[in-house]
Amino acid sequence: MSHSVFFRGPRHRTVVGCTLLLISLAVGPVACGVDGDPLAAHPFDAADQIAYNAPADNDKKADPDKPLEITADSDGRITDVTAVDARGRYLAGELNADGSRWHSTSPLAAGTHYTVQVSTEDEDGAPGRKVLEFDTAVPKTKKMLNVALGPDTGTYGVGQPVTAALSEPVKDKASRAIVERALKVDTVPAVDGSWYWVDDKTLHYRPKDYWPAHATVTVHSNLAGVKVSDRLWGADSKPVQLTTGDRLIAVTDAAAHRMTVYKNDQVLRQIAVTTGRPGYDTRNGIKVIIAKQPAVRMRGTTIGISTNSSDSFDLMVYWAAQVTWSGEYVHAAPWSVDYQGYANVSHGCTGMTTGNAHWFFDTVRLGDIVQVVNSRGKQMDPFGNGFGDWNLDWAKWAKGSALTPDEPGPSPTDIARLRPQAV
Repeated sequence: MSHSVFFRGPRHRTVVGCTLLLISLAVGPVACGVDGDPLAAHPFDAADQIAYNAPADNDKKADPDKPLEITADSDGRITDVTAVDARGRYLAGELNADGSRWHSTSPLAAGTHYTVQVSTEDEDGAPGRKVLEFDTAVPKTKKMLNVALGPDTGTYGVGQPVTAALSEPVKDKASRAIVERALKVDTVPAVDGSWYWVDDKTLHYRPKDYWPAHATVTVHSNLAGVKVSDRLWGADSKPVQLTTGDRLIAVTDAAAHRMTVYKNDQVLRQIAVTTGRPGYDTRNGIKVIIAKQPAVRMRGTTIGISTNSSDSFDLMVYWAAQVTWSGEYVHAAPWSVDYQGYANVSHGCTGMTTGNAHWFFDTVRLGDIVQVVNSRGKQMDPFGNGFGDWNLDWAKWAKGSALTPDEPGPSPTDIARLRPQAV
């Protein structure tokens, strides 16, 4: 504390000392507190018993780059500290074994108001309490890290990942851990899940298995005012809330030329289909519906086919559910009805009759699962061409987190309220 300025309030102690009253041999001494227990007494004002390094002057603000420190006089000790900011975020901290000093172990947020409740006891065990309040400064030189959470609030299928797009790259693992701890995903019912760093500016979150049907997923960021790295501070972000519909999974067996649609693990419909022919084989793996269009113009040039090629095409396609950014759809293909259920003749999409395609389009929603098996095509990429997140097993997915395997540990509330063990 050699470079910290500590502030102490005026003396207002109101503890009444014990007085021995001997009225007669039949009357014993009167103890402090209730029933002789000093801890049952009303807490005294501990302002004169503690010192702290935050400005007491309302016109001055604390430096968020410095930890909060609270110390006790030699005639007392700190028993408990709870520090919370205006957003309800607890400040983690540690109390040393003898109760003489508490210090924050997580960074103070910038540009916010803190309320700190300090509990103490004096040499006789009488309890004291003091509530401290102070504001933190906003750094003059900084970049703001904005987080765009996705998808938009709404109802989705059980395969929809949560996304976080950062406005600035975050490369350092320690900085990534700060970001990841601040991105909160709460689910009802509760499920295990984890963030995965796709790149320096993109994170995805998913549970170990698909989301439960009819779950509620609430996503928000606690980064506002938090220092992420040198000159980079978190900004406000808009929360999102997802609900999931029924568990709807469409499995396409490319070798059998058949799609089976399951709803809540029960077969809903089986559909004769055609998938990609040799050279245009449909990708194997788990995909997520990323868009739906009643009509879309499809051209061979978008997938690298020259207009002079015999494979060239340019046509309107109806009832199209998109599963990759590169242009793979499930859609109506009335021109290939004779091959559906028997052969694969498409350029990579999954085609079916107009009636089946219309039904499929009306049945599925964004975030529903489309899985392709037994195709000669490549495996679906986990990232970069839609949501292939589910193609990573859970062990590999967990390694994409910046947090150590044993996190989360004690909650910030538990750490902030940490007491020394009794000797």
